[in-house]
Amino acid sequence: MFDRDTASRSLGIELLEAGDGQATVRMRVTAEMVNGHGMTHGGFVFLLADTAFACACNSHGPVTVAAGADISFLAATREGDLLTAYAQERATKGRSGIYDVTVTCDGDVVAEFRGRSRQLAVEKKP
Repeated sequence: MFDRDTASRSLGIELLEAGDGQATVRMRVTAEMVNGHGMTHGGFVFLLADTAFACACNSHGPVTVAAGADISFLAATREGDLLTAYAQERATKGRSGIYDVTVTCDGDVVAEFRGRSRQLAVEKKP
């Protein structure tokens, strides 16, 4: 799935590992990702966390999409910083799942993300 994710790859996001409901991705903050305050725009931090979430919830095989997500920003980052997002499955029931993603910079937590997933229904052929 990540190989076909042109949005994430065009931003330089790298998939470090994925499997068994977990995934780790990273991204270097570029000048184009900085807001008017000189900090990484929150949308890019969210996108990084969402990419880790997508890789984790799709690591089981069935096509899975986001049903919702939210993020809490804890610290600012800046151009040149290397951000890493660690996604972990917390619970699944039927086609639904909950995943937590921690975004770090130099080992410090900068954001916490919770994603809610939904496996797409498999169409039955007549």
